[in-house]
Amino acid sequence: MIDQLLHGNVAFVAGEFKPNEEYYQAIATQQRPKVLWIGCSDSRVSEHQMTGSKPGTMFVHRNVANIVAFNDVNISAILEYGVVHLEIEDIIVCGHTRCGGIAAIEDGVHENYIADWLCIATGAKEAADRIAKERGLSREEKLAVLTEENVKLQIKHLKNLALIKNMHAKGSRPRIHGWLYRVETGTIDVLVDGRSGKASPGLTALA
Repeated sequence: MIDQLLHGNVAFVAGEFKPNEEYYQAIATQQRPKVLWIGCSDSRVSEHQMTGSKPGTMFVHRNVANIVAFNDVNISAILEYGVVHLEIEDIIVCGHTRCGGIAAIEDGVHENYIADWLCIATGAKEAADRIAKERGLSREEKLAVLTEENVKLQIKHLKNLALIKNMHAKGSRPRIHGWLYRVETGTIDVLVDGRSGKASPGLTALA
């Protein structure tokens, strides 16, 4: 696999970098991303590929189940650098279907660090449990609800961080968006439109 990756880099240089060298030299001097992306570490989920965007477009943070943790110095530093120093005006929290982290939140997990990390999504599970009971949902339907509820919860966490809360006290930026990527179809559902601040109608967890 390592050799395959290195061969892939050779192909990238020849087929993408060299034909667009002016662009790549420009972003080599300074990055000016327009979006801060908070997504899942899942190997099937590539933010640039799914959105058809080039390197230099997004400042990226990924972790298991796209979680925003209050005590995570990593995401705090990324947020501060992104919105203060890079002046990014849009943040996307993106979950995805068939997420192993979401399934682990639902089923429980015994590994110490993973279990501790997923505790941060407890509020999403409580909401999904209630919705599933009210609607008599199947396991797959409940996982879909849990995925959406987790995005909503992480947006709530994000808005409660002091940095974001203080910025929102002065204005509407950064705008915060909630997305769901469907690994089965390659499509993106907008769960929360940060331009309006409203949840999109008709989605399972947001109805």
